[in-house]
Amino acid sequence: MKKLLYGVAYYDEYMPHERLEEDIRMMKEAGINVVRIAESTWSTHEPQNGVFDFSSVDRVLDAMHQAGIHVIVGTPTYAVPTWMVKEHPNVLAETAKGQGRYGARQIMDITNPTYLFYAERIIRKLIGRVSNHPAVIGYQTDNETKHYDTAGSNVQLQFVKYMRETYTTLDNLNKELGLDYWSNRINSWEDFPSVVGTINGSLGAEFAKFQRKLVTEFLAWQAAIVNEYKRPGQFVTQNFDFEWRGYSYGVQPSVDHFAASAAFDIAGVDIYHPSQDELTGIEISLGGDMTRSLKRSNYLVIETQAQAFPNWTPYPGQLRLQAFSHLASGANMVAYWHWHSIHNSFETYWKGLLSHDFKPNPVYNEAKTIGRDFDRLSNQLIDLRKNNRVAIMVSNEALTALEWFKLPGGKTYNDVVRWMYDELYKMNIECDFIHPSYARLEDYELIVVPALYAVTDEALVRLNAFALNGGHVIYSFKSGFASEAIKVRTTDQPGIIHEACGITYRMFVEPKNVGLKGDLFREGEAADSVHSWMELITPTTAEVLAHYDHPQWGDYAAVTQNRYGKGTATYIGCMTSSTVMNTILKAAVQEAGLWGIDQELAFPVIVKSGMNREDQAVRYYFNYSDKPVSLTYPHVSGQELLEERLIKSGEQLLIEPWGVRIIVE
Repeated sequence: MKKLLYGVAYYDEYMPHERLEEDIRMMKEAGINVVRIAESTWSTHEPQNGVFDFSSVDRVLDAMHQAGIHVIVGTPTYAVPTWMVKEHPNVLAETAKGQGRYGARQIMDITNPTYLFYAERIIRKLIGRVSNHPAVIGYQTDNETKHYDTAGSNVQLQFVKYMRETYTTLDNLNKELGLDYWSNRINSWEDFPSVVGTINGSLGAEFAKFQRKLVTEFLAWQAAIVNEYKRPGQFVTQNFDFEWRGYSYGVQPSVDHFAASAAFDIAGVDIYHPSQDELTGIEISLGGDMTRSLKRSNYLVIETQAQAFPNWTPYPGQLRLQAFSHLASGANMVAYWHWHSIHNSFETYWKGLLSHDFKPNPVYNEAKTIGRDFDRLSNQLIDLRKNNRVAIMVSNEALTALEWFKLPGGKTYNDVVRWMYDELYKMNIECDFIHPSYARLEDYELIVVPALYAVTDEALVRLNAFALNGGHVIYSFKSGFASEAIKVRTTDQPGIIHEACGITYRMFVEPKNVGLKGDLFREGEAADSVHSWMELITPTTAEVLAHYDHPQWGDYAAVTQNRYGKGTATYIGCMTSSTVMNTILKAAVQEAGLWGIDQELAFPVIVKSGMNREDQAVRYYFNYSDKPVSLTYPHVSGQELLEERLIKSGEQLLIEPWGVRIIVE
């Protein structure tokens, strides 16, 4: 990629009247240099079975090329046209709730042969038509693809085949998944029941893993088709998304991003987040760190918010803050969903860069400053490289397992991930994300392991070896407890890692009126701070960092640290307040020797850094607050890019509310 991309999704088909020429004029004025088209409009491009009309695509491509704006073309397969469902109603996914009904998007069975036939045909017709157009720089397959809970009879049949390949014999299957319980034993492959009604968490988790595999295969299938047409210099990507809680929150339950990203040239992502007074930058950082880690390289923000909902309309300065926050995590593109606000239907109030009147507005005017700076600073800010020494180990299998066995109060796996990640972010510890199968743990000094409840023996052995050889590991509660098939280990808990952690426990309880006591905490900091879960830990060789502050449980350890070989293993046996988690993590980071001058600053001042193409250090300083902040610049002198002036070491650096400073050494 030669320069930073600044873009929008653009749907000429949605416009209430002709304005392509005017849109392009306004895009050019805002510094927009890429648009994404076509992924949402299958029914326009194929209004009847086998009747194709790509005139809207042609006119946009020609107009964008003439204006010097690049185009990313999406395969329009995530929202099926009415004629397909009328002719073939079985293309709709059958889920645990029954047969699907037409209306919403992403309601199809991605394994259905009829759907796949028509999907391949529209992909080949569209991509074959546009691939040689000089405006096209890349392709997006489908859109925020997931398995949509497909679980019909055809999917169940595929699952039985998958289980035979995975477990080989019924004896292995019944033993590993504990199917003798409640007479769930399967004595003939022909008798294999639908998994929709299962009460067996191990069987249910295997089905969830299989469903994620369907997504990986579907995306690889689409990418392979597009690759047949792709010209040299063009790329294929996918816009991955996250667990949705009204905004991007955590690990996506329905997709194994690590596996699914393998088919693509570059990873893409959609990131949405709270705004106004709730803007923290955490979701931008989390989404960026996760996506950068998939292929260990730069990535594309294919969708993020411009105005969106009324509570997301940014304060002055926030659009700039957000855009540069994406770059600071390693993005090479920032694109809004979408250019214009739609005038009817489901997303009428998910507003674009332009409001419903299409006129310039304060958000659009701020975007113009971003576009100018992206263009001016592209050579210095593109391809930011990270060399993070901290990794967070995340797992779809652990996530699924904790969906079956939720913590009291309904807390889930992603709550634990965010509990730990958010505090690292606030203390300016930059992180990568790794899967339990990741083999090169020695790339890192410190590995943080949230609630790794279901995991292979091999992964835990690697973590033990990592600590033995000098690494530092921080485990939360619920780690190491069960195999990947959610079969609880019969060894001392926490399973294989109990040796490295130097602890054991046999009981766990739901905390009520429990605090922590220990030298780590300031007076009163840890009072009544334990909630949701606590394990009653007995140290074997570990040092106790905190005991429970409770009349009955006070003899048990809550937080421990064990010297193991050349390294250490810290174990946090309970869920705590965010303040207490921050204190525990800070101590562990310091023990690992990773506390530096950037960590002397803390949220709302966020620091991110990396190396640019010229091997110069680039440092971003963000102010995620509505008050100005001043700090003493602690590094060697450099050029502040936005104000275009020299910043000397020791000089005061003023950052306005919701502001950013970028310094290149």
